[in-house]
Amino acid sequence: MRKHADVCLILEGTYPYVTGGVSNWAHELIQEQNHLSFHLVAIVPQDDKLEMKYTLPGNVQGVTIVRLGHMEDGEKLSPIAARNLHGSLKEPLSKFMGSESINLEELKKIVNTLRSYHSKIGSEALLNSREAWEHCLEIYESDFDNHSMLDFFWSYRAIAGGMYSMLLADLPSADIYHAMSTGYAGLMLARAKIETNKPTMITEHGIYTNERRIEVISADWLEETASRALTIDKQRRDLRDLWIDAINNFSKVCYEACDHIITLFKGNQAYQLEDGANPSKMAIIPNGVDLSRFEKVSHRRTGHPTIGMIGRVVPVKDVKTYIRAVSLVKQYAPDIKAYIIGPTNENEIYYEECVSLVKLMGLEDNIEFTGQVRIEEYLDHIDVLVMTSISEAQPLVMLEAGACGIPLIASDVGACREIIQGTQPGDTHGGVVTALANPSSTAQAIYKLLNDHDFYEQCSNAIAARIRQDYNQDIQHNAYRDLYAKHLQR
Repeated sequence: MRKHADVCLILEGTYPYVTGGVSNWAHELIQEQNHLSFHLVAIVPQDDKLEMKYTLPGNVQGVTIVRLGHMEDGEKLSPIAARNLHGSLKEPLSKFMGSESINLEELKKIVNTLRSYHSKIGSEALLNSREAWEHCLEIYESDFDNHSMLDFFWSYRAIAGGMYSMLLADLPSADIYHAMSTGYAGLMLARAKIETNKPTMITEHGIYTNERRIEVISADWLEETASRALTIDKQRRDLRDLWIDAINNFSKVCYEACDHIITLFKGNQAYQLEDGANPSKMAIIPNGVDLSRFEKVSHRRTGHPTIGMIGRVVPVKDVKTYIRAVSLVKQYAPDIKAYIIGPTNENEIYYEECVSLVKLMGLEDNIEFTGQVRIEEYLDHIDVLVMTSISEAQPLVMLEAGACGIPLIASDVGACREIIQGTQPGDTHGGVVTALANPSSTAQAIYKLLNDHDFYEQCSNAIAARIRQDYNQDIQHNAYRDLYAKHLQR
């Protein structure tokens, strides 16, 4: 029999099977709250081969793996039962896929309908039945018949299947449910509120709806119709609308279900409000770093210009802008050494494109891909940390480098500006904020920091002081300790 946990952490595409900032954050949270027991719900792609990337702390009681879109076949329902099932699901499911404003009550209708069938329900009844097909066809003919039926069918099936898999999966028993994002994790959190009425909270690093909108808009498998592409009048919904509306609706019901809506910095709260968050539930708990860990790093300038980018080699980190910026700096500093520090296996096609770009620009002697390493081994001799991401929340690597007194260069996304420039007028800058996807802007900032000694020292001292004052890990850990204790009464 599964143990009851103090906290159920709900994570989508991260810990403990994927490394990165959110995963590291979750791992440290569990370690620091070692007086509590945790159960993990890991939402993963349906066909992923899973490899544990972390040694789980002893207070993790178990991991429930939920594969997105996966359901057991279930029983084939009688015609009457099938009609009743889809009669109950039709209206709320259509709203989740539509542009209408929805609320938690709509999700409750779906949850209660599914629960009434207990173990009988599965993909056979929900996705493969005649009634499911008729509902799919009805939405298509109403809003999307200017698209390929095949394209619409697979989008409908993916969205509906993803929803059902979250609502039918095993839900661990816990006193608190804590999600790391909206999306499918947020949907499961909302379900937990409906089924248990236990305290629920979310900690958003990046804003899920923004990140998924970027993916949907740029997806080459979602083509605009000719009529949509050639007119300024939006006559019909596009397949991109179908996906974006569903993502937005998952976010709305998650926020409504939450008792606490937490993010890392003020800039994110504007997006949360836009997506329907209740201001009275909102709070900011910034990331923090273990200052004692980085006091041991003896950062020093070697006299040989050395910069580093720390992060996964994936498109959202815009590694190509970094490579192009290094090429520009090399014209004035031929001996520049530039590290790209982080895993290269998450998006192998993008990694190979980056390697090819390095070769094309003749930078093989200047740029090194290190793979996944202990960053302390590099922080002691990197002069400047450079981040060219097109989307970030509050990058932990910036706080870690800043704790060592390493000046920062970052594109103007997420909390990067307030980390570098501070939040009060007159705060001394700890580096340079650059334009998005702009190699020239990044190169100019690198060159200035490497060659202006006084400016470098000013930035180094300012960022180290800011991290000590505003981003001490103890502040973060105490905030979550108090928040959990409030609901656990301990």
